[in-house]
Amino acid sequence: MEVICLEDEAFYALVEQVFQRIKEKQAKPHDKWISGEEAMQKLRISAKSTLQKLRDEGKIRFSQPERKHILYDLDSINDYLEKHAKNTF
Repeated sequence: MEVICLEDEAFYALVEQVFQRIKEKQAKPHDKWISGEEAMQKLRISAKSTLQKLRDEGKIRFSQPERKHILYDLDSINDYLEKHAKNTF
């Protein structure tokens, strides 16, 4: 059996890093509404006009809480991607 010794500061810094990493991993799946940039990244598109086209055609859900602030439903984006997935042979 190996014993690893750490100074107090190093131990608490390590615990804090582990806590932050767990917190980040748990926070992502709970975000139902994502920004336009996140939606474009998820869809692997680079043009805002493509995102607007998907929105205008009703292919992905969105919410517009303010005039210039548009949020996209992550579940809707995942459903869109699943609908267009091709099965292997």
